[in-house]
This record gives sequence, C-alpha cells and structure tokens, in this order.
Amino acid sequence: MLSLLGASAIGATSRAQSLGSTEFSVAKLSPEDDQFLEDLEHASFQFFWEQGDSQTGLVKDRANVYKPDTTIVASVAATGFGLTALCIGEKRGYISQAEARARVVTTLQFLWEKMPTHRGFFYHFANVKTGERVWDSEISSIDTAILLCGVLTCREHFRRPEISRFATDILDRVEWSWLSEDTTLLPHGWSPEGGFLPYRWDYYSELMMMYLLGIGADKHPLPPAAWNAWKRLTFEYEGFRYLGSFAPLFIHQYSQAWFDFRGKRDRYLDYFRNSVVATEVHKRFCMELSGQFPDYSEDLWGITASDSEHGYVVWGGPPQTGPIDGTVVPCAAGGSLPFLPQACLRVLKNIRTNYAEAWCKYGFVDAFNPLRKWYDTDVVGIDTGITLLMAENLRTGFVWKTFMQSREARRGLERAGFENF
Repeated sequence: MLSLLGASAIGATSRAQSLGSTEFSVAKLSPEDDQFLEDLEHASFQFFWEQGDSQTGLVKDRANVYKPDTTIVASVAATGFGLTALCIGEKRGYISQAEARARVVTTLQFLWEKMPTHRGFFYHFANVKTGERVWDSEISSIDTAILLCGVLTCREHFRRPEISRFATDILDRVEWSWLSEDTTLLPHGWSPEGGFLPYRWDYYSELMMMYLLGIGADKHPLPPAAWNAWKRLTFEYEGFRYLGSFAPLFIHQYSQAWFDFRGKRDRYLDYFRNSVVATEVHKRFCMELSGQFPDYSEDLWGITASDSEHGYVVWGGPPQTGPIDGTVVPCAAGGSLPFLPQACLRVLKNIRTNYAEAWCKYGFVDAFNPLRKWYDTDVVGIDTGITLLMAENLRTGFVWKTFMQSREARRGLERAGFENF
C-alpha cells in the first residue's frame, strides 16, 4: 500500500515505533564487536589514504584490489568521504595529525584553486591527477553535496586557519540560488553541452543532505520552502510503515552519515527512526527471497546499488528493484550499522569469517555472489566510505558530533523546521 505521507504517518504502527525508538540506545558493543569494527575501519581507511592522490587529494572512484590500480578516474563523492576519512584516521591514530592536516590542505587548496567548477558545483568524475572532467560527466548537485559534507567535517575537526579559510571559500562559492532559480525542486545537475538535466530531486532519497546544506548556506542559500517541495511517500511491508522510494537501501544512509537526526524531527517525521524501520524491512525482504536465493539468511543479507557479475546494477527493495540474482553487497549492512547494530554486525562478521574472498586489504570488496562463486575484484569509494563513516558513528558518533558543530548544518535543520524531542 502506498500513500502520501501525513504528519503522523510514520510511527502509527506500534512495531515500527518500538523498533525505531529503542534499537540504537540499547545496542552494546562487546570487545569482540568493537575490535571487528576497528579492523574494518582501519582497512577501509587505507583505501582513501592510498587511492587519494598525494598531489591533488582527489580520491579514485574505485580500485582493483588484486593488482596495481592504474585507473585515473576520481569522483568528488569519494573525495568527500575521503576528507571525512582523514578526520577519522587522525582521530584513531592511523596516520599522524601532521599527515592528516597536510593531505586535507592539499585537497582543499586544489579544490579551491585548480579544480574546474561551474557556479561552485563540481563535475561528478574527474582525472585524479589534473582534476579535469572525464566521461563528459555532469556538474552534479548531489555529489557536490557529499564533497561539501567532507569539507565541513574537516573544517570543524581540525580548526586550523588555513583549513577553515579554504573550506569556507569552497562552501561560499556554491550558488544554490542558481540551482533553484526557477524551481524549488533541485535538478540533478548541469552540463555545458545541454544545460540543466531534466531530472529533479523530487522524491525522498539521499537528497536530504543537499537541501539542508543549501538552506543553511551562508551565501546564495536555498529558500526554506525547498525543504517541503519534495514528495514524501509511505510504504507498508509486513506491518511496518515507513518513508521510502523505488530505490536502493543507500538512500536511507547517505545523508545520515553526516547529519545527526537522532532525537529530532520536522513536521513530517523522525528520519533516524525511519531508517531503522527501512533497514529492518530490507532485511525481511531479503529473508523473503531466501526461497529463490538460499544464500540469504539472518547471517547474510543486504542488496544496494553495487557491482555485479555483469556490471554495475541499481538494485534492492522492497519494492524489488533490479534483476536480483543472489548477490550480497556488504555496504548494505555496513551503511546501516547505527540503525540495526546487532543485525548488521551479524552479517558483516559472517562475511569476514566465512567468505574469505570477500575481504581484502581495503575491507570488503564491493559485492559477491556466493551461489555463483563470484567475487568482485574492486572496492568502490562511496561504498567503502559509507561503511567506514557509519562504523565510526556506531562506535562513537564522531562524524555526527563533528559535522553538527558547523553553523551551516545547524542552520539548515533550524530553517527546515526541525525540533528536538
């Protein structure tokens, strides 16, 4: 059943209420669980340190883990995760403070002085060595937002004049008002060949970070009304009711890697609780598929946009999206660690223990299919990144605490009408 979301729609089901309000607060990590997450974080961090270019700071979109990677394509989204990874790495002692600060300054200076932009927005994909646009990629609104989340995290964590200056300059250059000149529904992007893309950020998805950053910006902000412009649809599954879209699980994860929605709600709902419910629903959806794909179980579930044996696929559910074939995507559970800690840890620990080829020097490979004995050769930056950030948030809330110190994040939530409860 599908309906427009009303002010009290989410939480009307008592099962969803109890699940969403208690899961995070009662989760206790055993020493074994904490050590597992430490190993996962350290390995995941190494991707960003080794595949981030030392001269530009840009981070590769993906890397092959079995041979020297000679690809040149960086993504600004992976770079945003990478900037946040540098904060985590310095905090946890994976690299020294001097090393972390130097890489951050290199990255921010390159982004400010040399990286091609349009109205402050960045191209989705770029040459890792030069910053030049590749693949005729678009100026991307959402990938720029992910990058800006990393920029803000660095500014708030390091609190150094040079870092603060570059970070603020990069943020203030973004013309959110240009993106919304004739619409409160932001376009996906712009290209020099065709102008604005025809697609709009109009349904619930990873868009929350973008709208909130724009609304909270110091310069060229979005009007607060933009927060109410996108559509909110409710879905029902096995008695659970939640806000969702016809899209993979990552839409419930990305904005919440940085924005801390715990204990807050707007006029519509509690978004953290909603992601708890959506993750539980996704787990149950995978269990329902176990008759068709017997690898899926309480110990092994999780499908979100990823590599596959036949290329990159946008898949997940419910409702079922894409030609699901029994593939397991570790970042589905990894990116949901704060929402269902024990259920997600159960999956990730099982993969590490029983599927040796799914683990590599950078943590988990992007995907694998145990039924077909297929294991990816690559890790993907944004998938490794969401796992790293959410593992740290589960353990300490560090990314949330750091990012939410920024005036832009706080102002965005305030102008969008969020209140504590």
